[in-house]
Amino acid sequence: MKILVAVKRTIDAYVKVRVRSDNTGVDLANLKMAMNPFCEIAVEEAVRLKEKGLATEVIAVTIGSDKAQEQLREAMALGADRSIHIQAGDELEPLNIAKLLKAVVLKEQPSLVLLGKQSIDSDNNQVGQMLAALCDMPQATFASRVELSSDKVVVSREVDGGEQVLSLQLPSVVTTDLRLNEPRFKKLPEIMKARKKPIEVVTPAQLGVEIKSHLTVVSVIDPPPRKAGVIVKTAAELVDKLRNEAKVIA
Repeated sequence: MKILVAVKRTIDAYVKVRVRSDNTGVDLANLKMAMNPFCEIAVEEAVRLKEKGLATEVIAVTIGSDKAQEQLREAMALGADRSIHIQAGDELEPLNIAKLLKAVVLKEQPSLVLLGKQSIDSDNNQVGQMLAALCDMPQATFASRVELSSDKVVVSREVDGGEQVLSLQLPSVVTTDLRLNEPRFKKLPEIMKARKKPIEVVTPAQLGVEIKSHLTVVSVIDPPPRKAGVIVKTAAELVDKLRNEAKVIA
């Protein structure tokens, strides 16, 4: 059984983001980059399933410039067996990403596709759902527990009313949430081994996918600074401020 895991190169989660002076996007110059945290959880889950003997191969795939191979090496240091790098732009729209991943799914024929529920840069939360629709596969999003068998995967997901449990026939698409697992630390011997593992490089043209633009970024701006809070002496004063200043109650 193959498991395909999609990973994305993003700004490190602990780095302060800066907006470009012309408000066209985020300034990436000299910033530390890393694997998207939700993608790291997806890789960890795939490796754990392989360690349990439920999968025979874990394949990591990413889309982006040559620098994105750093994140594929990270995935292989965590336990992925091999990687596929789709050479394309670093700022692709979710639909283009889903189409490229669909081409890889058709080529590799995995039983399970794991993705992070969203990336921390664009926060779109769309690729997993689009990929499942394009591949006509069952899907489960925001997975907090995954139980895999030979022909199905049972996924627990947190919802507003508690917990929802879904049983999906394989092949299927699952997106991972924070509570699914805690990724392991990459050990130096595994990092060294990852340097020797193969990375297959392909282009969108080789996959038969045409990249089209459907969205236009109008502007990117910093959020307004948070105002200092005030201390109220009575409940009546609090209600007055909520009604007349914040205007959040009638």
